[in-house]
Amino acid sequence: MLQNLVARLRRAFDRRTRRVLAALGGERGQGTVEYVGLILLVSLLMVGMVAAMKGFHGQQGTELAELIVTKIKSAVNAITFH
Repeated sequence: MLQNLVARLRRAFDRRTRRVLAALGGERGQGTVEYVGLILLVSLLMVGMVAAMKGFHGQQGTELAELIVTKIKSAVNAITFH
């Protein structure tokens, strides 16, 4: 189940990355694309880790998963666009 989730997320990441790269067509904005790719990769790893910890039936695993989800939510909510 976790492997299917990771595989689907990886395919979605690859599709979006190809679209972004095709839209740029050059090197202009390449740093932004790399930065977005890095954020997506870290997010994918975090989702996998949270999913793995949710399946763990120990108290520590559940606490860690909830802490990670809380931190990600607070970081996303802290983003402001000007």
